Amino acid sequence: MTRLSHQLPRLAGVLLLAFLAAMLTRGHGDTTRLLIASSVLMFACCWASAAHLLGARAALRFVVIGVAVGWIAEQLGASYGWFFGSYTYTEVLGPRIGDVPAVIPLMWFALCYAAYVIANLMVWQAPSDGAAPLVQAIAMSVLAAMIVTAYDLGADPYMVYKLKAWIMAKTDGWWFGETVQGFAGWALVSFVIVFGFRLSLRGRAPRPAMPVARRHALVPLGIYGGSMLFQVIEGYPVETRTIALFAMGIPLLTALCGFARWPSSKVAA
Repeated sequence: MTRLSHQLPRLAGVLLLAFLAAMLTRGHGDTTRLLIASSVLMFACCWASAAHLLGARAALRFVVIGVAVGWIAEQLGASYGWFFGSYTYTEVLGPRIGDVPAVIPLMWFALCYAAYVIANLMVWQAPSDGAAPLVQAIAMSVLAAMIVTAYDLGADPYMVYKLKAWIMAKTDGWWFGETVQGFAGWALVSFVIVFGFRLSLRGRAPRPAMPVARRHALVPLGIYGGSMLFQVIEGYPVETRTIALFAMGIPLLTALCGFARWPSSKVAA
């Protein structure tokens, strides 16, 4: 067991606090630097948490799949209107890779990882259900995709109409001016990422880098919960604040109940 493995829980905790601080600062006024900082901190926190809870190799596979699929989907979307409808990114989110801001693929991994843990806590009362059978893997991937899409219900209108991070070609859709197609795209891409990771396990359950204490599973819950609180306080239009509370709050609360029931035999004392 390497020295770095011993530091992963502390590193994930520090990064979580830094992410929450960045979110709090964003509440006083979003800037490109703050958006980039909070996105990078979210990504780094989730990677450190995944390396601890799932093991370094499984975490790296999750990162590669999440970032690669996220970038490809966004590039096809920004260039050809696939998945999410026609849209164009502005300069708000910083430097780009192709037509996609560099932070966007990082967020795809982070959100999908948090949703993976939340879904498992909801159903199995553990942060991972191992190398699950195919039908179970499909069902759990669908659940995780729905959890990610619940985040987007409030995030998308805020990013489009308040931050103007991207411009939609069609502005007369059914969801605060946005098309419902975008949420179908979010669900599809999230499913592909989570299911792709599950397939990558190849019958081998993830192995934690070191013994896992119960509190360590709170990190991805903190990422999702912090994002929910930001939407509840700062969401735009204001109607999305109530939507975020219930759409994100229900899976979060259910996951916390699963966390409380996580068998003590599966965690370190």
